Amino acid sequence: MKKTTILYEGKAKKIFNTDDKDLLIAEFKDSLTAFDGKKKDLELGKGALNNKISTELFKLLNKNGVQTHFVDMIDDNNMLHKRCDTILIEVIVRNIATGSLSKNFGIKDGTILPFTLVEFDYKNDKLGDPKLNDQHALLLGLVSDQKELDILRQKAREINDILKPYFKNIGLNLVDFKLEFGKDKDGNIILIDELSPDNCRFWDIDTGESLDKDRFRQGIGGVKLAYEEVLKRILK
Repeated sequence: MKKTTILYEGKAKKIFNTDDKDLLIAEFKDSLTAFDGKKKDLELGKGALNNKISTELFKLLNKNGVQTHFVDMIDDNNMLHKRCDTILIEVIVRNIATGSLSKNFGIKDGTILPFTLVEFDYKNDKLGDPKLNDQHALLLGLVSDQKELDILRQKAREINDILKPYFKNIGLNLVDFKLEFGKDKDGNIILIDELSPDNCRFWDIDTGESLDKDRFRQGIGGVKLAYEEVLKRILK
């Protein structure tokens, strides 16, 4: 399968058309961005790490009955996946309070939540990805009806129920993560985008060390080493 024309370029990936109208190729980039693109840098090898991590996690979810857009990893930086119509809602799943949840609501950083929190953000960079409630999503026409919002929440919880114990088994707390969904050619809502330290927070269970993009956000350094450690544990 070969790339033809470029369809879209985002912060972390370039998406290309192929000679099959139902398939696209995602090229994972080495760029790092944070704070709505205000902070930028380059980390050589990061794209390949995210592609490999996402591949393994998509395979895991597919094996456990979660439909994803993943088809195959072509090479280190390129993934073949199904063409989908993106639902412009970022689904945030939280198990432990940190980041904006702690900042906005005064919940102590590191607090284990009494239940898994699922939030919606409007996927719109120009507006700063604002928070959505169900009525906002319906008003903006981001989904067809309430049932689709319920499906997004249900699928997010199903994914969390698979990934949370999986990561615990390899010594990582799955603190929170961002999911994106789309509709395939048959109208099914399936998981798309990626699953990597770019859009998941991982804390080492024993040390509490952050092994994700927070190392870049907070200027800690060691971003590539952290991503390599996550991949190493996944491949054990």
